[in-house]
Amino acid sequence: MCGIAGAISFVEDMREDMKIYENMQRALLRRGPDQRGMFMSREAALIHTRLAVIDIDGGRQPMSFGRYTIVYNGELYNTAELRGELSEDFDFDTHSDTEVVLKSYIKWGSACVERFNGIFAFAVYDEQEHRVFLARDRIGVKPLFYYDTGSKLIFASELPALLEHPDVPHEIDERGAAELLLMAPGRTMGCGVIRGVEEIRPAYCGYYTAEGLKLREYWRLRAYELHESFEQTAEHVRELVLDSIRRQLVSDVPVCTFLSGGLDSSLISSVAAAELKKQGRQLSTFSVDYRDNDKYFQKSHFQPDSDPEYITCMAEYLGTDHHWTVVDTPELIDALDEATEARGLPGMADVDASLLLFCREIKKYGTVALSGECADEIFGGYPWYRDKNIRMTDGFPWAQSTAYRKRFLCDDYAARINAEDYVYSAYRNTADSAEKLDTDSPLEARMREMTELNFKWFMQTLLDRKDRMSMYSGLEVRVPFCDYRIAEYLYNVPWEYKDYMGREKGLLREAMKEWLPEKVLWRKKSPYPKTHNPAFLEGVTAKLRKILDEGGEKLTQLVKREELEKLLRHEEQVQWYGQLMNLPQTIAFFIQLNYWLKRFDIKLR
Repeated sequence: MCGIAGAISFVEDMREDMKIYENMQRALLRRGPDQRGMFMSREAALIHTRLAVIDIDGGRQPMSFGRYTIVYNGELYNTAELRGELSEDFDFDTHSDTEVVLKSYIKWGSACVERFNGIFAFAVYDEQEHRVFLARDRIGVKPLFYYDTGSKLIFASELPALLEHPDVPHEIDERGAAELLLMAPGRTMGCGVIRGVEEIRPAYCGYYTAEGLKLREYWRLRAYELHESFEQTAEHVRELVLDSIRRQLVSDVPVCTFLSGGLDSSLISSVAAAELKKQGRQLSTFSVDYRDNDKYFQKSHFQPDSDPEYITCMAEYLGTDHHWTVVDTPELIDALDEATEARGLPGMADVDASLLLFCREIKKYGTVALSGECADEIFGGYPWYRDKNIRMTDGFPWAQSTAYRKRFLCDDYAARINAEDYVYSAYRNTADSAEKLDTDSPLEARMREMTELNFKWFMQTLLDRKDRMSMYSGLEVRVPFCDYRIAEYLYNVPWEYKDYMGREKGLLREAMKEWLPEKVLWRKKSPYPKTHNPAFLEGVTAKLRKILDEGGEKLTQLVKREELEKLLRHEEQVQWYGQLMNLPQTIAFFIQLNYWLKRFDIKLR
């Protein structure tokens, strides 16, 4: 797990920009605090910072073999199988997956990515062919942004590192404004928000040559007929989930798990605890809570109960070495700026900030953690999958707030952006891209659309959050439910199977019932915990009030001051995004937006 960056040109001499590359590398040090390296030639500058997890000594990067040099961020979970295939053609000097990725590319070319089971973003420079191969994992767990000047390609794991290059503009145009105020914390897939900045999309790869960058899609969710009974499907799911979790426990450093007391993290913790027990080791588990949440917690449709009693139940059931992180309101508010720094964009407000603080505490104990993200998207766990009215509503089910959001656009951008068209066309294009069968019922066809929408939008927002908040503390967080084999299989499982017993993720519960106590197995879904302390709303209100009182010039160039004033009067309670972003989080989002505009000196076009 690492940070990567670089620049490629077949016109300019890359060796003349050493200071720039050092600055880019410095911006990535939090992603890779253990080792750093740089490869320089006339055509290519390849930059690396390393978080050492596999083969601590042998996995240093950039790694070269003959005419090829790689910088790689990620983890392969089928390294052993690939090394076995490659051993007919190559000797191996390390047991790192980096060497396997490089030699897979040498043997199979661009088709190598179709053989990988893992999370990755990497670049391979071929000195003889004068080209660079770039690729990103199928699901989009690991990031890779780029900017094409026309004569040079600049790339980096994160936007702050990319912005260290003077050729990359610190500007947004109407597209960036629309992303920030109509979509955020979501983001159109492939859009880097900054003018001219793009992101290689999940499951895309391609070459940069003197003719430019040409990318292709190498994987997507495909529709096919599933001829299995419910019992066979449950068995198939159980095998896939167990295999994915077990593969992702491989590490040369200690592995721990997040534990929220919900279905997904509890399943991962249960399997991990059993595997470590075979080795005579005890699993460490980690949970987050908020000061005084027991006093202020209020049940809602989205959060029917709080986590602590279920966490305690699981920790005792598994006999783990359990650790609590308790976040207080002042430090949560203080961390909003740092969370923006980590994401490189304004994000999910306190939901980001709390995860940042949580990961910082986990890092004191270990380097690798497993988390339960993406089960809800793949197994249909969210309320918008199961509420018959919401799931048939035209538009993104987690953000029915376009009319409210567009009020915040300053007059200039409001005149240049058709808010409804921008959001609806993004929704419609994604829904229409879902592959279907002629035999699909209207319900099955819609559920395929829902999966595609969640896969390409909501899940990407959470994966961005997970990657940036964890890697900012040098913590690698793996996501077993993001195994592409699980995703492509579940895409074709009938909705009546997924909705077994009328319960969210009913199929997953049934398939894994032997791994959990009944109390946790059938617990109603509850999202990532947030603070319920009224002091948070008071605190963010005071902070945004201060920003406006002191001028707030950056923020009010983009956002209408009068709408921010209304927000501070708490006149409306509009759901900004998903289950967790309401009035306090909306105020906190604008605090983050202000910080981002100032921190990166963003200009408006």
